[in-house]
Amino acid sequence: MANVFTLAADRFLGRGEASVAIPPMDGALKPNSAVDKADHLLTIARPDNLLRAGNSVLFSSGRKLLAVSGNWSKPEPVVECEAEILATASGPDGSIAIFDEVRGLSLLDISKRSMVRRNVARLPFASVTAATFRDADTLLVCVGSTRNSVAEWQRDLLESETAGSVWSVDLRNSEAKPIAQGLSYPAGCIVLADGKNALVSESWKNRLVLLDLDQKKAPAPVLTALPGYPGRLSPRAQGGTWLSLFAPRNQLVEFVRRERTYRRAMMAEVPKEFWVAPALSSGASFSEPMQGGALIQMGILKPWAPTRSYGLVVALDDHHSPVASFHSRTGGTRHGLTSTVEYGSGLVVASKGGDEIISIALSDGG
Repeated sequence: MANVFTLAADRFLGRGEASVAIPPMDGALKPNSAVDKADHLLTIARPDNLLRAGNSVLFSSGRKLLAVSGNWSKPEPVVECEAEILATASGPDGSIAIFDEVRGLSLLDISKRSMVRRNVARLPFASVTAATFRDADTLLVCVGSTRNSVAEWQRDLLESETAGSVWSVDLRNSEAKPIAQGLSYPAGCIVLADGKNALVSESWKNRLVLLDLDQKKAPAPVLTALPGYPGRLSPRAQGGTWLSLFAPRNQLVEFVRRERTYRRAMMAEVPKEFWVAPALSSGASFSEPMQGGALIQMGILKPWAPTRSYGLVVALDDHHSPVASFHSRTGGTRHGLTSTVEYGSGLVVASKGGDEIISIALSDGG
């Protein structure tokens, strides 16, 4: 009962969970132009799911999985799925796990270019956001929401859903069991060096949590109050983790999330691409909500409008603290950064919103 009164007081006073304040980008998150200045590798529609496989980099584009072994101008097709590829993971034995909405989980033998479907009945495949191998026989899978598919991630955010989960899939018998539930859109995971814990990004709560894979402890926050929505995670060669934040937070969206009547009317009556919501890209239509400052609309100078899309990758140390970051700011085009992988002397980044794959020289971020 006391909690009900506390929530009511917070909503009235605009504090706690009802606050619309956004943490500033400062310190290691101070904005720069590293992403905008990064080397161009490839222009391709909606690139995503970067991973290493031997000496090659694999990535998805829609239903296709492609590979590059040095020549980015000629990516080689590996396999084509029946629906858009949602998540991939590279196993210690060289196999590639692929999730798509129609077939669910398939295991790819990349040397033979053959795929075998695995029937994992309990997993809601349309909502799989990320996957990683714990070992050769165990796959960790993030399910963003059991109420909305991956394509409906903006709806899931605006409705502040907590229907996400992390599952462990035994590849020997295709059995799946949940190891964490009630999460706010888990969108990335990586197994730590001890093999007993995983780092999981909980997008709608703007934080990273430490997950005990043996379920002896509850998920524990280790990095909170991020200025964007955290997504995929990948290992750093120096130790630590790369974190992609696929969209920025802003006060207007936080306000809309708390206004139930307005929010429901907007989602019922307005096309999704014009919602007051974050996006992977912006500026494609004059009908979109504005973003940026000093904009002229209908002959009137608008002094400020909140950012809907942004490009941000953060380097985390072994203690999960930010130590460097790479940005594509409001006026840039390399937004919606969803996936990273170290390759050669650079960090390869997929800009799903900008239809581009780029490479950042790691010295640029210290």
